Amino acid sequence: MSPVRNEKDIPVTSDWGANLTPRLAQFAAVARHEHLTRAAAELGVPQSTLSRGIARLESDLGVALFARRGRALALTPAGRTFLASAERALAAVEQAAESVRADADPSKGKVAFGFLHTLGWETVPGLIRAFRAGHPGVRFALVQNYGEAMLDRLRAGDLDLCLTSPVPDAPDLVARRLDEQRLRLVVPEDHPLASRRRIRLAEAADEHFVTLEKGYGMRRILETLCAQAGFTPRVAFEGEEAETIRGLVAAGLGVALLPPPAVPRPGVRELAVSAPRAVREIGLAWAAGRPDTPPVAAFRDFLLSRRGRLLSG
Repeated sequence: MSPVRNEKDIPVTSDWGANLTPRLAQFAAVARHEHLTRAAAELGVPQSTLSRGIARLESDLGVALFARRGRALALTPAGRTFLASAERALAAVEQAAESVRADADPSKGKVAFGFLHTLGWETVPGLIRAFRAGHPGVRFALVQNYGEAMLDRLRAGDLDLCLTSPVPDAPDLVARRLDEQRLRLVVPEDHPLASRRRIRLAEAADEHFVTLEKGYGMRRILETLCAQAGFTPRVAFEGEEAETIRGLVAAGLGVALLPPPAVPRPGVRELAVSAPRAVREIGLAWAAGRPDTPPVAAFRDFLLSRRGRLLSG
């Protein structure tokens, strides 16, 4: 598309970048050699093409960038000013290109990986350690968040992959179930139920629950399981992190339905739930139709190979 021009045939400001960028390298080469023939040879273009490009650049800017001295060229004061900015712009483009090339390098590229807070203590560090045994140079940008927030970042391109729960079902995402995790009813150590090993969730219908905020996968799972057990949970406190929830339970402020802790937490007892079947599915998700870099594809394949034993080490 031709740039929009005003009555003086000068490109409008909004088109400067698109209009000038392709000719910056030509201008810099001519400035470096101060000679069209040598600059054209370096760039691998006909001298006539380069000459027209420089003439068009000067016309678009409305200033002379070079003073002609026979076959030689010398920068004008305006040319020297423009060269400094042009070189910075070209360096920025080269740096950006090098950055994306490095991120895509199969041996030392980068993976932007999101995961649930409850997987960050043992599961994710163990997975990355196992993967890097075969890919020691791959770098990771790690993001811990709740499920919906991670899926939003996945869609926005901020993440390459994420481990989440529940497993999403959306047309713009690809998701694979990898494992499931049994959930436990967590009660204070002095609670009347604390001596039990197993419990039906319906037996907790009269309890006050401490749970994660709305939008978290565990909150939806709690509400679904309580509905299956025939009641609506009475929520006394809401939080953003499972270990904080355990601390509130230990303080006697309610009970909670949570995945097992990485290490035993003092002050609470964790009871197996016999009915309904209390589990959460852990899945891997990525954006549909988005090309993967080699390191992202390698890590995704590694995670998929752990199906059924993701949480077992």
